[in-house]
Amino acid sequence: MLERIHLNIVQQVEKQGSLTKAASVLHVTQSALSHSMKKLEEQLGTQVWRREGRSLQLTQAGQYLLFVANRVLPQLDLAEDRLRQFSQGERGRLSIGMECHPCYQWLLKVVSPYLSQWPDVDVDVKQRFQFGGIGALIGFEIDVLVTPDPLYKPGLKFMPVFDYEQVLVVAKDHPFAGIDYLKPEQMTSEVLISYPVDIDRLDIYNQFMLPAGITPMRHKVIETTDIMLQMVASGRGVSALPRWLVDEYAQQLEIVPVRLGKQGIAKQIFLGFRETDSDIGYLEAFVTLAKAVSPKFTKNFAK
Repeated sequence: MLERIHLNIVQQVEKQGSLTKAASVLHVTQSALSHSMKKLEEQLGTQVWRREGRSLQLTQAGQYLLFVANRVLPQLDLAEDRLRQFSQGERGRLSIGMECHPCYQWLLKVVSPYLSQWPDVDVDVKQRFQFGGIGALIGFEIDVLVTPDPLYKPGLKFMPVFDYEQVLVVAKDHPFAGIDYLKPEQMTSEVLISYPVDIDRLDIYNQFMLPAGITPMRHKVIETTDIMLQMVASGRGVSALPRWLVDEYAQQLEIVPVRLGKQGIAKQIFLGFRETDSDIGYLEAFVTLAKAVSPKFTKNFAK
């Protein structure tokens, strides 16, 4: 039935003006070209050309076939070019899932230069996978997972991107603002503001308060970082966030970081992806750029 070669033949005969010249352009013999079109005409039950003297004139069916060729062939050429780019890692779609609420601020600083460097790659950020990132990664719903808590599964790879310190953030006039570090029991009189995450996923609970048998006076949930830190700055509560994020916001708000415990809480951000995708050029480039951008946010991290 109708194949790409038939469209190429019709298009080139019209462009070149003869079967001989069209055959030369398509790198086939004239007899092979004629045989191919004759067979198509027999299958379709209609003629593509009619001969007028020494020239070939397209029939109504041939005119329609030329119209199809002029529309379809450029699309096929484009598709082949895109598939070649995909195979070489030059073009694609990078879907990023977030399991780290405050990391969105950092991600913006990675995505901006990445889009400039990879103009043929579309980037999508999915924050709804905050509670099911591993499943989304395994199920091909996302390509990269940003998480502070990697869950190692067969077929997945996690790359550490940067270290950071989880700290308590308080208003500048808060009693905690001048101390060297916080003790768990000091949280019993505080309103703790956090993102809408289960407490077993909050470091201040599972690495600081709960091991000491401590809970805050009250726990309040706020979805956005900006509002959360506005509340902290106004003395409405305290929160636990990465030091680099607190340092950034401290340039605009009256807030300060306080170490959680004498040793502090050391954390890492990881990028997780499927092992089968690890050789994709644009994904490798994203990981490399993420690692390069990150250090300027962690310069105040204290070991």
